[in-house]
Amino acid sequence: MSSRVPVVLLALAAVHCGPPAPPLPAGRSEASAPSAPAPSGHASHGHGHGHGHGHGHGHGHGHGASPGHQAPTADHRFDDAERWSKVFDDPGRDAWQKPGAVLAELALGPRDVVADLGAGTGYFASRLARAVPQGRVLAIDVEPTLVEHMKKRAEREGTANVEPILGSTSDPKLPLGVNVVLVVDTYHHIGERTEYFKRVRARLSLGGRVVIVDFKKGKLPVGPPDDHKLAPDVVETEMKGAGYSRCKSFDGLPYQYMLTFAEKC
Repeated sequence: MSSRVPVVLLALAAVHCGPPAPPLPAGRSEASAPSAPAPSGHASHGHGHGHGHGHGHGHGHGHGASPGHQAPTADHRFDDAERWSKVFDDPGRDAWQKPGAVLAELALGPRDVVADLGAGTGYFASRLARAVPQGRVLAIDVEPTLVEHMKKRAEREGTANVEPILGSTSDPKLPLGVNVVLVVDTYHHIGERTEYFKRVRARLSLGGRVVIVDFKKGKLPVGPPDDHKLAPDVVETEMKGAGYSRCKSFDGLPYQYMLTFAEKC
């Protein structure tokens, strides 16, 4: 969107000891990813992978440990598209992920260009496509098998405005002029986050936004273990280091926080 504020949504997946967590985005990999779809109400998230990331993105795999100035990074693989599709796109996920509420908070325009970082199996990308009928949805993941899965899904669902893109662990491969970057359950999987989001900022349109959705600390029925989670203040500090200001937060999700950042609010 040329005149609208871009939004970046990052989805992250979480793996835990209880019911399977939501799917993780491409590039994410959790040591203990669920082996089957989560039970009722607990889909592993796919705009995030492994840990219950709703997107099923896997930005985090391969990043390894983060440098000393940054909080730890969770590292996991999400290269089995068929398996993760059952987790990330489990119908029970909608109850706690509340995709309708997330989209309402994004307040997208019909012509916006939206990037779904760590898109995984396309949980959010499919919904974003309907929210920007004259716009574009850049469904980015670092797992080639998930990118291929999203291409087939877009063909099957007739969402021609979804453009699956193979990113790398250090560069999301965004074009210029992105209005919104959505990162769902994926942020904690990304290594060298400050440098990564500086690259993202350089590709945003005027007024573009980055929106980060990730799991809250504490014992929850879905999501990764606490030592893989990042508190909102940690995310805000890291994003400030990348040149962003925190513009607003949304507390309407039961297990996740939703933070909106921009160069200028």
